[in-house]
Amino acid sequence: MAGAPTRAEAWELVQRYIESPALCNHCQAVEAVMRAGAQAAGEDPDAWGVIGLVHDLDWERFPEEHCRKTEAILTEAGWPADYIRAVLSHGWQICTDVEPRSLLEKTLYAVDELVGFVTACALVRPSKSVRDLEVKSVRKKWKQKGFAAGVDRAVIERGCAMLGRDLDDLIGDVIAGMRPVAAQINL
Repeated sequence: MAGAPTRAEAWELVQRYIESPALCNHCQAVEAVMRAGAQAAGEDPDAWGVIGLVHDLDWERFPEEHCRKTEAILTEAGWPADYIRAVLSHGWQICTDVEPRSLLEKTLYAVDELVGFVTACALVRPSKSVRDLEVKSVRKKWKQKGFAAGVDRAVIERGCAMLGRDLDDLIGDVIAGMRPVAAQINL
């Protein structure tokens, strides 16, 4: 691969390795949130977006090798080392020892689980959409430990701390980042 990977190249990998529509939607939601975060920070939305898009490339087929199999796939495809490191960093203290250092890495670490939580909150609304979801609704569900129990709230809180961000503000940014792709991700 010459230069940075394109969205089309990233999407081709997603389609090759992920069959689950829900996981494809999650990857696209993380991509959208990462793009919005990059734009807000004056960073490269294309780079941040493709990293968000491929972050869970191996989750469906190789859950026991999460992140490590993606590392091999992206290495074989000729992806830049910094892109691969960023993907690995979202599994810090979960399945990798790659600590998020850059703003991109910290953002991916913080928003991955939060996108899942926001998605769960949207799906229990009458509209089943992020279009009318508010931060206060997400915060109400946050307090219910049985709700979206598979989402590791501690990871989200660590991510917020790394970013020096307030949880409510990050929730608002995630909702706003997901709204432009709501139809595409069935939310």
